[in-house]
Amino acid sequence: MDEWVAWVIVSVLFAVGEILTLGFFLGPFAIAAAIAAIVSAAGAPLLVSGLVFLVASGATFVGLRPLVRRHQRLPSQLRTGTAALVGKSATVVERVDADSGCVKLDGEVWSAKAYLDDEVIEPGARVQVMEIRGATALVSE
Repeated sequence: MDEWVAWVIVSVLFAVGEILTLGFFLGPFAIAAAIAAIVSAAGAPLLVSGLVFLVASGATFVGLRPLVRRHQRLPSQLRTGTAALVGKSATVVERVDADSGCVKLDGEVWSAKAYLDDEVIEPGARVQVMEIRGATALVSE
């Protein structure tokens, strides 16, 4: 078997390992093995392709890992639609209980129900939106 084929196999194994793990650790080694395969296919001896693998894995690890870690720390996508309303404050417009009521939420009047069945909230009270079901806000004090 040619040396470059062995490097390709090593690269694929590292890539599969990267896919199966949650952290970005094996990816740089997969890239480095692919670079070593190219160098080996160009006719370089095993020692040279091995050194290329070592240098390339160190360089890709040092170069890519901080970028990936920064990307992993980004906040999740912004919530939109009704999901964006969960957690916001609202003002009770009509008495809210387990069956009915209305709240003013982001300048709009929403039908509302108490999040807890035994809770009754009088008009003027500030409430927290716990959940949105259809066009009804489930709220709690």
